[in-house]
Amino acid sequence: MTSKSTITQTIDNNANRFKAISSFIGANPELGHEEFQATARLTEELEYHGFQVERGVLDIPTAFIATYDSGKTGPVVGFLAEYDALPDLGHACGHHLICMMSIGAAIGLKSVLAETGGSICVYGTPAEETKGAKVPMAEAGLFRDVDIALMAHPYYTYEKSGESLAMDAIQYEFFGRPAHAAAQPYEGVNALDAVLQLFNSINALRQQMKSDARVHGIISEGGKAPNIIPDYAVAQFYVRSATRTYTDELVQKVLRCAEGAALQTGCTLKTSFYEYSYDELRTNETLSQVFSDQLSEMGIDPKDVEVGKDHGSLDLGNVSIQCPTIHPFVKVVGEKHMLHTKEFRDLALQEPALDAMIFTAKALANTAYEVLSSPDLLQRIKDEFATATK
Repeated sequence: MTSKSTITQTIDNNANRFKAISSFIGANPELGHEEFQATARLTEELEYHGFQVERGVLDIPTAFIATYDSGKTGPVVGFLAEYDALPDLGHACGHHLICMMSIGAAIGLKSVLAETGGSICVYGTPAEETKGAKVPMAEAGLFRDVDIALMAHPYYTYEKSGESLAMDAIQYEFFGRPAHAAAQPYEGVNALDAVLQLFNSINALRQQMKSDARVHGIISEGGKAPNIIPDYAVAQFYVRSATRTYTDELVQKVLRCAEGAALQTGCTLKTSFYEYSYDELRTNETLSQVFSDQLSEMGIDPKDVEVGKDHGSLDLGNVSIQCPTIHPFVKVVGEKHMLHTKEFRDLALQEPALDAMIFTAKALANTAYEVLSSPDLLQRIKDEFATATK
């Protein structure tokens, strides 16, 4: 029996277990940092298969790292697991599948690790949809010793690992002075006017933005009653672009818009980050090609694998700055429905999606096996990463 056959058989032998866990998580959606049931089921399964589990990583209650060491020197393979749900929509992004794709792959790869050497780390990363735990994990250097990091995302088609946008989430609070809007409006300082001026200034700035830039926001607080001059108003914005460098530059330009709005209206301004900052995803193309090759070996026509696209912002970008990383999309539903919709959610809970989850676990494990068993391939991956991060 070949090593890949061993991986396949191991995953197939546990397929019913993996499907049951995924179905349980899908039927019991939990928001970010509240994934206690999911974390319990996932860590128990990893321990059942001989992994050593550290819970509450970085004092994040639903974060974990599960490790298995072959006892032989070799590369470290990281698999990323996500399991948080969306408000009101449940698992409309398929995270109940993502976690078992990665954990199934780790368990499959473990079956041949005595041959290849090296070790496996499964990172349980809560709250991808909000304050993604990969960000503080990356800041703590938890991925710096990882040789390759892999995960796959459910979708309605196959798509190569592509790009994502670096992002900052910034809150602008304006403080003015209240007054009766009809009797003494001249006594007031209108904080809402400052927010509106901020939006207008950003709109004027768009002509000078690069084509990959995205700046979009909401007014989360705009006053209490129309007959009172608002003394407090808040706008929240996402500022994004293709690189961290330009995102940082753009953040300063938007800040100047906010400062100008405060100056024009007589308000005072307070700025803060209300979510974590995400770096851009830097796909390792060499590693990505290995995954695509595994799909081809497993019967997927290369013509059915689309070019990688930009899907917004991911906390995985912060991981890709520290180690070679891929984030391909895989077909789990037979109809074209976008992520974060009820239609995708409902189909992603059905048996064909669970079968696709098992298929993807095998593809991820086979990808890791190819890297572990080929020092030359690993070196090419590392060389590309070193060039990309200069």
